[in-house]
Amino acid sequence: MRTEDMILVSVDDHVVEPPDMFDHHLPARYRSVAPRVVRTEGGSDVWLYEGQELPNIGLNAVVGRPPEEYGIEPTEFAEMRPGCFDVARRVDDMNANGVLGSMCFPSFPQFCGQLFSRTEDKAVALAMVRAYNDWHIDEWCGSAPGRFIPLSLPPIWDPQLMADEVRRVAAKGCHAVTFSENPEKLGWPSFHNEHWDPFWAACQDEGTVVCLHIGSSSQLTITSVEAPINVMISLQPMNIVQASADLLWSRVLQRFGDLRIALSEGGIGWIPYFLERVDYVYRHHRAWTGQDLGMLPSELFRERFITCFISDAVGIENRHHVGVDSICWECDYPHSDSTWPASPELLAESLAGVPDHEVAAITHANAMRHFRYDPFAARPRERCTVGALRAEATGVDVAQRSSGKPVHRPTAPVRIIDLAERTAVKKGA
Repeated sequence: MRTEDMILVSVDDHVVEPPDMFDHHLPARYRSVAPRVVRTEGGSDVWLYEGQELPNIGLNAVVGRPPEEYGIEPTEFAEMRPGCFDVARRVDDMNANGVLGSMCFPSFPQFCGQLFSRTEDKAVALAMVRAYNDWHIDEWCGSAPGRFIPLSLPPIWDPQLMADEVRRVAAKGCHAVTFSENPEKLGWPSFHNEHWDPFWAACQDEGTVVCLHIGSSSQLTITSVEAPINVMISLQPMNIVQASADLLWSRVLQRFGDLRIALSEGGIGWIPYFLERVDYVYRHHRAWTGQDLGMLPSELFRERFITCFISDAVGIENRHHVGVDSICWECDYPHSDSTWPASPELLAESLAGVPDHEVAAITHANAMRHFRYDPFAARPRERCTVGALRAEATGVDVAQRSSGKPVHRPTAPVRIIDLAERTAVKKGA
């Protein structure tokens, strides 16, 4: 398939929330306690919530910068490409990259709303989660019909409230929710506990995909506080490997037979060996471990997990061992792993020699099916290709621009984790 004829849907991007996001979606009685952006004496923009400043407003939102300036910055909106937080400019940047659709994970509330879970008054916390979801669905996604896959936050402190919110937003057309790759690390019960059953049941009933993003346990795999940052970046997919094993052997997939899990930003190159290993474990150990899945673990994995990659030539080469119908593509805008603005060209290199029908599945058709996303209802198919979208973006400047400010690089992995999470994340903290 020619690069300009591809249709690209990214199931993992990120939004840097704009300062006015709560203005139109909170009941009047909660507006005075809503998070707000303030300017510090040091010249940084920060969210202020419940008396706490949340540093680094755009963690790693470095798209458009020279690679040598990548880091944990920026710390103010003026340092970011406007597409990070302005939806109209985001669509411009999507067009320039030839990307039709995008699902955007949250930034300042953390991946599964950990920030709001620490709110003492849970009525306030719930109001904030609902306001966030309404802003995301109605304003961010609603501003550009057919261009975004809505993704909701859960009120993670209460599984019944989580279920209620899944159903509420499903009625608004949202069939994806972000959740933790390991809730036990956040101080909540594990996947193996019945605690989460109301949530799983609601997701199954509504056809809502549960998206587990790397780092959504508020932890990343590191070997030592003395290790260079490259070690942590290299090992990021290990969080998803662990989550996959945890869920595959849990009661969840047996109890909820139609539940679907997305392994967001986890890559796919590791999956063939992982599936070989879990099948070996099942065959060789089930007699004494007592596991009875009713099928091979590899079959269950391919049936129930949605797999996602940014750049993974090895995974594409072994795509039939992964499961072609499960594979979705990611851009990761605006983070340092992103391939913007050359995503089509870089992806095409990995897809060289892949039959057109498999290219279509991987680049957009799988995402459309799994997330109930139909961009062609809002936009003619012939205007959805890389070439057609880029033709609409001739005035978009994609040249790299230096921030003109010193780059502050972390000296160890633990530093970037600390900044990403702002505070220790513990139940009730």
